[in-house]
Amino acid sequence: MKPHRLALALGIVYFAACRDGTSPSEKTRSFRMGFSAIPPRDDLVLQNLEMWSQRADAAILHIAIPYADLLGGTTPSAVIARDIKPVADYHRAKHQTLAVTLDLTDGLNRSAEAPALVALGRSLTEPLVQQKVVDYALAIARELAPAWLGLAAETNLIRQVAPASLYAAVRTTANSAAAALHAGSASARLFVSVQVEVAWGFASGSPGYAGIAQDLSDFPFAELIGLSSYPYFAFPDPDDLPTDYYSRIHDEAGKPVLVVEGGWTSRSVGSIVSSEATQRRYIVRQAELLDRAGAVLVTQLTFADFDLASIPPPVPEGLGPFAYLGLVDAQLQPKPALQSWDSLFQIPRK
Repeated sequence: MKPHRLALALGIVYFAACRDGTSPSEKTRSFRMGFSAIPPRDDLVLQNLEMWSQRADAAILHIAIPYADLLGGTTPSAVIARDIKPVADYHRAKHQTLAVTLDLTDGLNRSAEAPALVALGRSLTEPLVQQKVVDYALAIARELAPAWLGLAAETNLIRQVAPASLYAAVRTTANSAAAALHAGSASARLFVSVQVEVAWGFASGSPGYAGIAQDLSDFPFAELIGLSSYPYFAFPDPDDLPTDYYSRIHDEAGKPVLVVEGGWTSRSVGSIVSSEATQRRYIVRQAELLDRAGAVLVTQLTFADFDLASIPPPVPEGLGPFAYLGLVDAQLQPKPALQSWDSLFQIPRK
């Protein structure tokens, strides 16, 4: 849905606690938990937010850079006031710690420029466009004051599939934004996100840990490493995920990690075979991986499934495999995975 419409509309996992000899009552979690505000359809915006806010102590905003507005002369502050701040204020009223990820390219096609830039015949490779992103990042930090601010998303995937010039533009823009934020004494802790399945070699067709050394070199400002993980693209079963699936990245980086997007589909899609029961087991398995990595945050991309029938055609290409990540369905009816999430949320946070 359009951002301004959103603004206006305003013990299952306990078994893991016992593996190290502690009782459930002694177990704590290192990470905050939350979702993004993406609704199943426009008329369920507030119901969706209210339902997941009962089981979250954090929230994440995935923000596509509003290139058309910024290049058209609208100030970053005006765009934020119209589209973003009412949502951020809602989360603060719910006492949820805020994370923000700025998406510089096409979130559904990492080989491509942002659709808004394509429509304008512009490119992130242009210095003026890069400066607009820097100005917008400064305004986000100043006016929303998020705890964590991501300056680029899925950098290793962009590097692998996009033209070298586009990746170079992402690197330059993110580093310029970081320098400006540091000069302005922004309080947010800065990160970039990497795609976990790429880091483990699955996107290249050569499974095996490939690491994130290039990302650490190219984005030295990152105080944390964001994780984007949709492991159902690579593994048939949640129990197949290596125990160091997240912690290997944490150990290589020597920095805290936070899951800024991800999930497991509750339906079979294309060649992917899954079910609601499999999704529930993923939430349990993910808790083990998060604990091992000492993660500071875990967020689901969506709380509810997309209502694909309500999306005006053409439905964005590539959306289907992400349509059923919700812990509730498109009518906000709970799936089995919701109970697993709720049990995890009841564990006290350190």
